[in-house]
Amino acid sequence: MAKKAYPIIAKEGWPFLIASIVISAFVFNLCALWSIPLWVISLFILQFFRDPKRSTPSKKNMVVSAADGKVIVIEKCKDDYLNRRAIKVSVFMNVFNVHSNKSPIKSIIMNKWYFPGKFLNAALSKASLENERCALHLKTKEGFDITCVQIAGLIARRILCYANKGDALEVGERYGFIRFGSRVDLYLPINSKIKVTLGDKVFNGETIIAELKK
Repeated sequence: MAKKAYPIIAKEGWPFLIASIVISAFVFNLCALWSIPLWVISLFILQFFRDPKRSTPSKKNMVVSAADGKVIVIEKCKDDYLNRRAIKVSVFMNVFNVHSNKSPIKSIIMNKWYFPGKFLNAALSKASLENERCALHLKTKEGFDITCVQIAGLIARRILCYANKGDALEVGERYGFIRFGSRVDLYLPINSKIKVTLGDKVFNGETIIAELKK
């Protein structure tokens, strides 16, 4: 998968932003007071679809966050995608977080799964298995396996994943987007050294989530 440059405003947001500005400007010409709520909505759309460039660490065998948000789960559990025991680290994105998703490590996509599902609150534990989701099996050249799962939330209704089976991803490379509140789960090798704690605020492509150990 070729690495691409993206503007500071995510491409997924341009249709929403342009439509909002056009409508706001039209109403402003009719009545400036009536247009105020519409301009507020335009500002919300602008901040929601922001996609700032991040400083991605280059340390070997380090897993970075695939999403902006707050760490809500760190637990040992079964990774149903690869049928193994793993450590799950979940990051919840509220509507004020950046919603683009970045590759957690340099890897090859071994498999991709999409599951239509419910739209429960993404902060709930059962959202991992019941909500709409898209999962990637990532394998590094050192042989580490990571499962990266985009999960739709209560408000989110659209998961966008541009990566496919066989693609090569660089660490910190943008591969997807989830609209309007969601979650990303990382399933890591069971002996990984976790570098975050519950409640930590993390940034996609920048915050180190774990160190992989042989």
